[in-house]
Amino acid sequence: MGVGVLIREGDRYLLVRRAAEPDAGLWSIPGGLVEVGEGVKEAAVREAREETGLEVEILDLLGVVDKIVRDEGGRIRFHFVILDYLAEVRGGRLRASSDALEARWVRREELPQYRMSPTLVELLRRMGLYPKCES
Repeated sequence: MGVGVLIREGDRYLLVRRAAEPDAGLWSIPGGLVEVGEGVKEAAVREAREETGLEVEILDLLGVVDKIVRDEGGRIRFHFVILDYLAEVRGGRLRASSDALEARWVRREELPQYRMSPTLVELLRRMGLYPKCES
C-alpha cells in the first residue's frame, strides 16, 4: 500500500519530478510505501517530509487509486494501491530529496504545462484542477 500527498500552499500545488520508476522523469506528487506498523496518514506526513523537507497537515482523503504498471510484454511489474491525500504546509523548507529530480510550486493554471502520470492527471481532473478532455 502506498500514499500520495497533494500539498497546497495558497493557490499553488507542489509537484516533484520523479527520479525512479515507475514514472521516472514525470511530474508527480510526493508519496511512497506505507511501512509496517505505520498508519496511512503518518506515512503521508513522513513521505512529504522525506521527499520535500516540508512539514504538512493532512486535510482530506482525495481518493484511492490502483496503479498497475506493465512491462513491454504486458506482464505486471508493479501494482500499488495508493491513498491520495490533500495537505497544507505547516513548516519546513522546500528541498527535493534523492527520490525527486526537482520540486516546484505550480499554480493551478500552469498544471497542464507539466508532463504528469495519467493517474495524477485523473486526480487533478476529479478535483477540478486540470482541464477535462474535449469530446
